[in-house]
Amino acid sequence: MARTSKTSGTGKKPTGKSQAAKKAAPSGKPPKPPKAAVRPFERVVHGVQIVDEYAWIKADNWQEILRDPKVTPKEIRTLLEAENAYTDAILAPTKSLQRKLVREMRARIKEDESEVPVPDGPFAYFQKYREGGQHPLICRRPREGGRSRVMLDGDKLAKGKPFFDIGTAAHSPDHARLAWSVDDKGSEYHTIRVRDLKTGRDLSDLVPDTDGDVLWSGDSAGFYFIHLDEKHRPSKVYRHRIGDDPKKAELVFEETDPAWFVHVAECQSGVFGTIEISDHETSETWLLDLREPRARPRLVAPREHGVRYDVEHRHDKLFILTNADGAEDFKIVTAPLDHATRDAWDDLVPHRLGRMITGFVVFENYMVRQELEEGLPRIVIRDLRTHEEHAISFDEEAYDLDLRSVLEFNTETLRFSYSSMTTPVEIYDYDMAERTRVLRKRQQIPSGHDPEKYVTRRLFAVSHDDELVPVSILYAKSTKLDGTAPCLLQGYGSYGSSYEAAFGANRFSLVDRGFIFAIAHIRGGTDKGWRWYKDGKLDKKRNTFLDFIAAGRHLAEHNFTCEGNIVGLGRSAGGMLMGAIANMAPDLFGAIVAGVPFVDVLNTMLDDTLPLTPPEWLEWGNPITDEKAFETIRSYSPYDNVKPQRYPAILATSGLTDPRVTYWEPTKWVARLRANMTGGGPVLLRTNMDAGHSGSAGRFDRLEELALDYAFAITFAQHKLVA
Repeated sequence: MARTSKTSGTGKKPTGKSQAAKKAAPSGKPPKPPKAAVRPFERVVHGVQIVDEYAWIKADNWQEILRDPKVTPKEIRTLLEAENAYTDAILAPTKSLQRKLVREMRARIKEDESEVPVPDGPFAYFQKYREGGQHPLICRRPREGGRSRVMLDGDKLAKGKPFFDIGTAAHSPDHARLAWSVDDKGSEYHTIRVRDLKTGRDLSDLVPDTDGDVLWSGDSAGFYFIHLDEKHRPSKVYRHRIGDDPKKAELVFEETDPAWFVHVAECQSGVFGTIEISDHETSETWLLDLREPRARPRLVAPREHGVRYDVEHRHDKLFILTNADGAEDFKIVTAPLDHATRDAWDDLVPHRLGRMITGFVVFENYMVRQELEEGLPRIVIRDLRTHEEHAISFDEEAYDLDLRSVLEFNTETLRFSYSSMTTPVEIYDYDMAERTRVLRKRQQIPSGHDPEKYVTRRLFAVSHDDELVPVSILYAKSTKLDGTAPCLLQGYGSYGSSYEAAFGANRFSLVDRGFIFAIAHIRGGTDKGWRWYKDGKLDKKRNTFLDFIAAGRHLAEHNFTCEGNIVGLGRSAGGMLMGAIANMAPDLFGAIVAGVPFVDVLNTMLDDTLPLTPPEWLEWGNPITDEKAFETIRSYSPYDNVKPQRYPAILATSGLTDPRVTYWEPTKWVARLRANMTGGGPVLLRTNMDAGHSGSAGRFDRLEELALDYAFAITFAQHKLVA
């Protein structure tokens, strides 16, 4: 629930034809930007007067808008549509470039893409697309071969809907039913339905207002789900029995503290489900015995401030990944199933500073963990019978390695993916006993891709306090490194999220045009361990911004690019990063793309009625009760630090039904920038009127949004379009 994007997108292309563009064409005069009304809202916090001249853009009925964007007040909708028209008008000269970019990116997609099926009992489950299809088909086939069957047709279900995103599709343990969830507004309120896989018809069970996840009971007669309240907070776990009235679902667990997130998951063993409660520093897990139709949650270990832990199960033991006892970069312990409190935890994989254990899974005979050291991942397999270990790693300077879904517990086959910034994704099945691997699939690039034409490297930029910031870069061998190349520099730096140096086919539309594509692995993420995260949050948040600036200057100083030719790009909390560096180092960047940017940090953290505010005080600080936190946030909050200066060209994007970064944040930011800047620009806003945080749902619609970002970057990095 943090301000970060989900992997699946939502919605369709923004509405609103550019009347401003049509009017501007005949005269040749550039259109004027919309001017939001100024209605100062004043208040005093900790003795400091805060004036917000655009507070009115936050609609009083914002919670209703999440469920139905049609209820958006007319004045606000008119402003957003005018902003869209202005953006269309300014970027009208790039329309042919945008179309070309879409064609290029689509040509890199294998349109009838199909996943490698994942075995589970008598079937193997997978997702695929049809030629020209926007949405996935959820499928299965007999395990030993045979004709595959479409259980859920995303294209058919999405027909006629402006917004459609499948959240979860989970088959029951007896393989007779499919529980599936859909968000049809972009607000991440999912409705769960149940499909009879024999008839292909949905049952009468309809469970609204959930987070979309489903945890089946072992008897396949019901499932657990999480209800989202009117403030979009996941706080209650219910048990629904198939055929019962969903309104009468049984409350199984409730977390009353609004600062905590609640999730449900299933252990790999399939014996237990987990109810996971966490904030940004602490976690707590309860077990649900899936063999018991009316199981009650059983606490593993009570929450203890600063202690995080995740649980897996095998036989009579629990395996626990934790940072307890000062294990900053995490360790793995075991505990008896019937007595798993802290005093019973016994180290299995001891803590080693600088080697961060990022995840693990436990099978019948093996435990597999993922590690990250100096930003490079590896997979380590331990035989639980002999306790012997061996690792899987690769030799490139920068790459991504990730565990893939395995549905069975008693298996010797592990599935993982490998890619680098030059190497398309490869899916391997790995025999944990024989230590051999089989390539099951290599990502196809229909238009062609030759890794030998490109270079990927790992650099280290020196930040303001002499910390070394990793920077992964990708460029074509034909690109001259003489300081003239444009550069797109991407970053995030929040919530402990690491930024993998993985393959991205779309990037080559920039790289093939002479761009240096770079990822700054800045503090606030865990790219260099948990310390790297702690050094980029709360009162140390400025390190995130200064690391990113250092990365940009390093690239310029070493002739990969030059100052003023860099495009900064970040989404969500990464959009906050964009807002901060626009204020702090405007001359370093020729342009900035801020996707759904969390830029109104102070006002949002002062508003405890918003969905994510109480849970995120541990990430940013609580400015309501803590004067120091108030001053810290106030010192960097992008909206509050807009000042009279020249700003680079800025493109901000947003979604009207976004519950994570609400639409008014970028709208207010853009209005204040225009009112204060002394030169530069233009400053543009594009709001998807039918979507939320992740933008468009259809895979080809998403390309149109990305093409807009890239056309903007190409244009303003090379100073071709002057507003």
